[in-house]
Amino acid sequence: MQGEVLLAGLMSYRSACVALASVALATGCAGGSFGDALQQSLEADPQLQAQFPEGDAALPESPPPSESSASENPDPGSSPQPGDLAFIGPVPPANWGDTPWGNANSGPQPPQPSQTNTSATTSTITLLEDVPADLQPYVQDWITLGRTAGDAFAAIPFQPSRTITRDEYAQWLFAANNLFYQDQPAKRIRPGSPNGSPAFQDVPPSHPYYSAIQGLAEAGIIPSALTGNATAVTFRPDATLTREALVLWKVPLDTRAVLPLATVEAVQAAWGFQDAADIDPFALRAVLADRQTGDFANILRAFGFTTLFQPKRAVSQAEAAAALWRFGHQTEGVSAQDVLRRSARTTPSPATPTPPDR
Repeated sequence: MQGEVLLAGLMSYRSACVALASVALATGCAGGSFGDALQQSLEADPQLQAQFPEGDAALPESPPPSESSASENPDPGSSPQPGDLAFIGPVPPANWGDTPWGNANSGPQPPQPSQTNTSATTSTITLLEDVPADLQPYVQDWITLGRTAGDAFAAIPFQPSRTITRDEYAQWLFAANNLFYQDQPAKRIRPGSPNGSPAFQDVPPSHPYYSAIQGLAEAGIIPSALTGNATAVTFRPDATLTREALVLWKVPLDTRAVLPLATVEAVQAAWGFQDAADIDPFALRAVLADRQTGDFANILRAFGFTTLFQPKRAVSQAEAAAALWRFGHQTEGVSAQDVLRRSARTTPSPATPTPPDR
């Protein structure tokens, strides 16, 4: 600091001397006593020479004009730096442009759809391994539906090759009907009230699927004492669902009409079942009505072409999913695919995340 002060004083002193010298030369006194004194005054101070032996060469150099200009006028295409006046905030990471989320190492992370889809696809493939090829499209839609429909389906573990119980199917039937017709209140089924009188002795209000089973019974879909069947006082919720029960409960929600009177001969003529006589009289009417829905019949969709109905045979979850894949009669209905498309149209797209301020 002291050297800088001395240097500034020296330069001021020399400037003054140069001015005096010019005056002296102009007046012709260069060879006189005034000129000699002036010459002595222009000589360097011995003390300053000792501190700055190299003279002007030791002085700090000014930056070249090109560097100075670059500092004052930065390249607009270059990334802002902490020293720039136009830049406020932390320096963005070098890979900022690689992701719309900005710094991938800080803040909330975006979902990883590719990983999620990969996991879901792997899970679906695993579930479909033991499913017959003709049932796989229905099961795949049912799996997708279960992932988007919430607890109404997810509460029941889905294992397509496993048999389904009566209470599980009742829960699926109730939930699917109300989901498929969520925009048509007139076709929805009201859940049973826990404060009412249970329709079945073995399905109390504490049962996990009570509201569905009670609601279906009160709507007359499941035969009970409420429908005049005095012997149907128990539901047997843990028993395996049979083919005839699947059709008996589902068809009324397809036709939305009184089931027709049916005889064994009529069912044999309509279906060609060799074992039509083994079908329960209550289910016989539903089996005949199912044939009236043409290619949309639940029996064809769930069990394929057969001349043996095997009414007491257990139903798998895959077969139940195929039966519930569509509701409606021959000319009008709604399928799981319709529901999934409707859900895709009404579900808003996730908002694009705003990157951090740069």
